[in-house]
Amino acid sequence: MKMCQPWDIWAQSLGKARAMRSYFRVCLGFAIVIGASCTTAYADGTFPTSLATEDQQRLEAFETARTEAIAEARAGGSPEDVSVLDEVLSGRPTTMTPAEMAGIWRCRTIKLGGLLPLTIYRDFKCRITDDGAGLRLEKLTGSQRTGGTFYDLADETRLGYAGAGWVAGEAPMQYGSDPERNQVGYLVVLSPERMRLELPLPQFESKFDILELRR
Repeated sequence: MKMCQPWDIWAQSLGKARAMRSYFRVCLGFAIVIGASCTTAYADGTFPTSLATEDQQRLEAFETARTEAIAEARAGGSPEDVSVLDEVLSGRPTTMTPAEMAGIWRCRTIKLGGLLPLTIYRDFKCRITDDGAGLRLEKLTGSQRTGGTFYDLADETRLGYAGAGWVAGEAPMQYGSDPERNQVGYLVVLSPERMRLELPLPQFESKFDILELRR
């Protein structure tokens, strides 16, 4: 990459007017590249230390929020919905390769605690892609969308997740573009046909969200 060099060096090799145009083009381009690299999350791939402080705190409260939200859901949800929740929460963690995870999944959101004790949404369509830079999730249908990236952890029973939520009709968002849209959590693989993305302390509505993925 050409660095932004002193003006006199440029003027020596180019006519003054041409030098001025070229000088500012390169300096502006360099500034844009530097600015973009500063706003790109996880350049070093670390998780969760690269997260915003508020999001790290949400992950630190993960177990407490999960326990309290499940208790609220079981105490206040309908018997039918609680039965579905118990099924969603069942299973033991396992592992799956990125290639095996990639593809189209049915996905449904379960909201626990908060405004309502338990809300279970119908199935929508999600997609996981493995583009060589990492695994990415995108919820493709429904009024509430999400998209983000999965990260390897020392704890091999789950993956870290950092993403953002948006509403259908809006441009897709990325983690960090709006702190109020940030979503963080953990993905638990349960079988080749089922996974759970668990999101503690969402910004809106609930105390704990689960995105169940099935195929």
